[in-house]
Amino acid sequence: MEKLTGKKKVAVFISGRGSNLKSIVKYSKKKNSIFKVILVISNNPDAYGLKYAAKLKIKNYGVKFKSRTNFENRSLQFLEKYEIDMICLAGFMKILSEKFIKKFAKPILNIHPSLLPKYKGLNTHERALKNKDKFAGATIHHVTQKLDSGKIILQKKVKILKSDGVIDLRKKVLKIEHEIYPKAIIKILSSL
Repeated sequence: MEKLTGKKKVAVFISGRGSNLKSIVKYSKKKNSIFKVILVISNNPDAYGLKYAAKLKIKNYGVKFKSRTNFENRSLQFLEKYEIDMICLAGFMKILSEKFIKKFAKPILNIHPSLLPKYKGLNTHERALKNKDKFAGATIHHVTQKLDSGKIILQKKVKILKSDGVIDLRKKVLKIEHEIYPKAIIKILSSL
């Protein structure tokens, strides 16, 4: 087991390419960072983010989502084994059960590409454009059993231009996601 002098141990749950995973890992490598990503778990064994983690020698596991119970039990074993202090959901496209949240009993953060409580769930950019919103953004919040409803930790907004399409908006929001996720992690870990 790797000894971390005073650094909090973070696990990141992903489903895909892991662009937020990359920004979190990059931040964690800063000399004065108070946390280190030591575990990556994906419900998709083919997720690119797992290859990225492997390249950086971060412990990683693709746990096929045969059933939520199976996935959560396996994940809890890994979380316990590596003594994880916090889970960050980063493009993790599954909903964790109340039982899992209670059993882990430590902070679980999620990033959502809208200014919650607006546009919970999917297709946030399409919905913001359809409603002619002036702003879109990203929100980091605590995970609860209710989808995208936990206490908000950090939010940042971006202006929607008349010329913005879904792809333009997605790029803008992703950029601020990468900026605010590490800040939210530090904010919560500092208060533990």
